Amino acid sequence: MTATATDGLCRNPTGHSPARRPGSIRRTSTIDTTWPDGFGQPMLMQGHARDVLTPAHGGAPVVLAEDRFTILVSPLREILSISVSPDRPHAQDLVGLRAGGQSRAALAVIMADERVAGTPLYLILDDFAGASLVAGWVWSRWITDWSERMAKSGTRSTAGRNGNMEGICTGFAPGSSALAPAMTGNMRAQNCATVPALLNPDDPEGWHELGVQTGVGMRRARRIDVWREGGGIHVDMTFQDSGTQPDSSDRVAIHEYLATARAEGPESALVALAADPRVLPFRECPGAVANIQRLVGQPMRGLRAAVLESLPGILGCTHLNDVMRSMAEVPQLAVRLP
Repeated sequence: MTATATDGLCRNPTGHSPARRPGSIRRTSTIDTTWPDGFGQPMLMQGHARDVLTPAHGGAPVVLAEDRFTILVSPLREILSISVSPDRPHAQDLVGLRAGGQSRAALAVIMADERVAGTPLYLILDDFAGASLVAGWVWSRWITDWSERMAKSGTRSTAGRNGNMEGICTGFAPGSSALAPAMTGNMRAQNCATVPALLNPDDPEGWHELGVQTGVGMRRARRIDVWREGGGIHVDMTFQDSGTQPDSSDRVAIHEYLATARAEGPESALVALAADPRVLPFRECPGAVANIQRLVGQPMRGLRAAVLESLPGILGCTHLNDVMRSMAEVPQLAVRLP
C-alpha cells in the first residue's frame, strides 16, 4: 500500500508509463468525457483503445487492433446515441440502456462476439459504466457551488442506492470518514493529486493518440502490459481517473492504481496478484487491496463475473474491482504473443 501523505491519504502519483517491454503486448484505453452544453446537460464520451505488439528485438509497435466509440449520455447515464469505429451494427442495440449493472449485463449478450474475442472495443464499452459514474467529479474542481447547482438543476446522484453510499464499497463502509457530515456531498473535500502525463517522453509510441482536453473534461485511462516469462503470463497495469483544472494545464487524479498479476496453466488461473493504490479519495479506500487475494485461483477469463461475486460491497473498491475485471481479456491477448 502506498499512503505517503502525513494525513494517511494516498497521494503518490505514479508518473509516466514505463517503456514498452520487448516481446510484450500493450493495451491502452481512454474514455474522455466533456459536456458540450454545460453543467447538468448530456455528457459526450469518447472511447479509444489500442492493442500493440512490441517485437522481441524491440522497436516500433505493431498495431494488432484499435477501436473507438462516441456515446452521448443523459444526466441519468442513459445511452442516447452511440457510434463505433470500425462499425459494429449491434452496438445500436445499446441505445436506451442505463450505465451500471443493466448496461454490463446487456453488453455481454448484445456484444457477445466482442467479449469472446477480447477486443479493445469490449473493454471500453464495459468501462463506460464506471467512467460515466465518476465523470461528474471534475465539476467540483471548476465550480465552488457544485452541490448547490446540482440541487437547483434537479440533477440527482446516480451513485450508490438512490444516492445512499453507505456500504457500497470499502471507502463507504459504515463509520468511514467518507460518511462524515463534512464529506457528504462535498466532492471538493475528497483527496486528489496533480499527476504527471501518462505518456513517457522516451517511448512516444507507448500510448495511442491522447486527445487534448480544454475546459471541463474527465478521462479514464488504462494501460495493460502482457508478456510470457517462466511458463506463465505476466501482467502489469495502470488505472487512472483524472480531470482538467481551471488554473493549470496539469491534470488532477481522484483514483490511481498500479497492479501486477501472474497466471499459469491451461486455464490461465491467477497464482499471484498485487495492487498498489497511488491516489484515492478517502483514507479507508486502500483497505480493499488485501481482499483481492480472494481472486487467486480464478481463471482470468471469468474475472468479470468472479470479481463481482468475490468482492461485493465493503469487501471491494469499485475502481479496484474494475482494475481486476479488466484482466478478463488477457488470455486472448496472450495468445498473440510470439
